[in-house]
Amino acid sequence: MNPAPPSAAALLRWYATHRRVLPWRAADGGRPDPYHVWLSEIMLQQTVVATVIPYFGRFIERYPTVADLAAAPDDDVLGLWAGLGYYARARNLIACARAVVAAGGFPATIDGLRALPGIGAYTAAAIGAIAFDLPVVPIDGNVERVAARIGAVTTALPAAKAEIARVAAWLGEQAAARAAPGDFAQALFDLGASLCGPRAPSCLICPWRGDCAGHAAGIAANLPRKAARAARPVRFGTVFLMRDADGAIGLRRRPPTGLLGGMMELPGTTWAAAMPDAPPPVPAAWRDAGVVVHVFTHFELRLRVMAAEVAVLPAGLIAAAVTAPVPSVMRKAVNLGLGALD
Repeated sequence: MNPAPPSAAALLRWYATHRRVLPWRAADGGRPDPYHVWLSEIMLQQTVVATVIPYFGRFIERYPTVADLAAAPDDDVLGLWAGLGYYARARNLIACARAVVAAGGFPATIDGLRALPGIGAYTAAAIGAIAFDLPVVPIDGNVERVAARIGAVTTALPAAKAEIARVAAWLGEQAAARAAPGDFAQALFDLGASLCGPRAPSCLICPWRGDCAGHAAGIAANLPRKAARAARPVRFGTVFLMRDADGAIGLRRRPPTGLLGGMMELPGTTWAAAMPDAPPPVPAAWRDAGVVVHVFTHFELRLRVMAAEVAVLPAGLIAAAVTAPVPSVMRKAVNLGLGALD
């Protein structure tokens, strides 16, 4: 690593010209709305910018303020979130909005932000830097990649995280970075998302090329290194799509905690290491609609879909429109089942 960090001022000049225009960002010179910053950061966890932009727009249209979001029924918020995935974020979003309103606004300290539901170290740092000008450097995947290359960190992730954090803090110690923490953080985000991308970094036009130890060593494109991942396990299950005489389908609510907690789903079996026995819930002319494959963070799910027309839905199910908001895996299953009936 070089004795002096690459110029924060140079990066900020690059950012002034090349910054991405994103709906949650303030216009040049404006003060960001902490609600917008927080909402976008929660949505961006495990999700790419292009996917988040339309969801962010729909949330801001429906809930213009954090108080509007806090007052909304849980099912309305979960329904608007459907398809964005990682549904624990939506439950924490609701809890956090209500905590913020109860406290009279977003706290302007890292510790205060960390105490809110769903806000971890990175998210607190991002909100703190961008919304409140706190002199911290949030480390997302983009910043991690930039820091690993600038510092030529060759230790494989996740063991390299502490070393990368030291490089990121070193970058942020400069006076120019501390004078504009929000812009500096977003400049790092944009550098990592554009010139310093995962593959084939554009080193020749990077404002930090001359001070990048990874570039000097000819290893920038191979950083950060990652330890080999274990094979993702596979789970199996069966769901039953029933459509009644009125065209409604039967759904049930998942338990409030755990994977897809509180969301609506088709009735079915547990998800197991082998395809479980799945006797139909009611007698009917059942059709095998096929198998839905859905990849979660820690496992792959293969879900067999059985479909049937029924006169009346079984007791305990909720009669819902075929367009009712459901998680992505269930939307796949509903569409596959309906296709078998039509």
